[in-house]
Amino acid sequence: MGGCSTLGSFLILLLAFKAYRFYTWDRNEKEHQLKVEKFLEDYKTLKPSRYSYADIKRITNEFRDMLGEGAYGTVFKGNLSTEFFVAVKVLNNSKGNGEEFINEVGAMGRIHHVNVVRLVGFCADGFKRALVYEYFPNGSLQDFISSADNKNNFLGWDKLQNISLGIAKGIEYLHEGCDQRILHFDIKPRNVLLDQNFTPKISDFGLAKLCSKDQSIVSMTTARGTMGYIAPEVFSRNFGNVSYKSDVYGFGMLLLEIVGGRKNIGPTMDDNASDVYYPEWIYNLLEEGEDLRVRIGEEGSGAGIAKQLAIVGLWCIQWHPVDRPSMKVVVQMLEGRENLTMPPNPFGSTNSTRTNASLPALRRLNLELDAIVELELDA
Repeated sequence: MGGCSTLGSFLILLLAFKAYRFYTWDRNEKEHQLKVEKFLEDYKTLKPSRYSYADIKRITNEFRDMLGEGAYGTVFKGNLSTEFFVAVKVLNNSKGNGEEFINEVGAMGRIHHVNVVRLVGFCADGFKRALVYEYFPNGSLQDFISSADNKNNFLGWDKLQNISLGIAKGIEYLHEGCDQRILHFDIKPRNVLLDQNFTPKISDFGLAKLCSKDQSIVSMTTARGTMGYIAPEVFSRNFGNVSYKSDVYGFGMLLLEIVGGRKNIGPTMDDNASDVYYPEWIYNLLEEGEDLRVRIGEEGSGAGIAKQLAIVGLWCIQWHPVDRPSMKVVVQMLEGRENLTMPPNPFGSTNSTRTNASLPALRRLNLELDAIVELELDA
């Protein structure tokens, strides 16, 4: 009899625990929903259209054409008319507390620039949330990051230079052209979309932070971004404070990928130097006056453009933020309005006035950090 009583008490406690867990989960979900609704209520001047979930289903033809899937949601192709196609990102209910949704809508509602993707609309229908963007048939820049020897994907140096300049102008606008400074924190080739004319559009503002233009330091409790593109100061304040210069670092890594046609994390293409850090390998080639080992193709200016992009990229990835140029200066460099000189060598421990003892460990950290799952977008 005592055993039955004990079992009954245990079942009662288990049911009570489950009821409490459900109550807590439901309360948290309602709080998150109220947080999103309050944000949208305060944002009445928002220009993008607000859609119901039924609208989203209609636009995507019942989610028939999936373009990609990532940690925060799934992207579907849709159309608002027979001529206007869109990409619809349906956010996962289980991820986050609405912060990514608020970040994207809050940031992109302020943006109007030719080199930043346009937010067409959004859905906040109860727990169901979605973001509606322009659709770009050429996919992302990542699809064209390949060796110049690969004629199928190589865009040509003139076009790559124009794309690089467009991205730089887009980031400069985010930093200086809005009422509030927008820090992207995830600049990389996959987050640059290309329209039918290969005009670059910066996308994916889920990790963005807004701050006033006179705010030189940004408070961060955890590292955010994708491995290989995250600035050193995001990991360790020994390198400086987190600021808009963190986006400059990501852009520098993007430029080096364009030059080399390869990922900037991992070993070099030289089998005899497989342990050399890729940007350091690029720096050494330039310093020694050697060819960057990229195919010039039919364009006579190709070698000069590749060298220009590499030098600008190396200036942008200086380990200490104070040594990096602003995006305004980067634009001037890419436009040829600044005389390009080789930047200080951030990789050699003997010719730097600052300690570089922690650089190897930082490189390993940047390589080993769990990457944010990226969307694989098909053209």
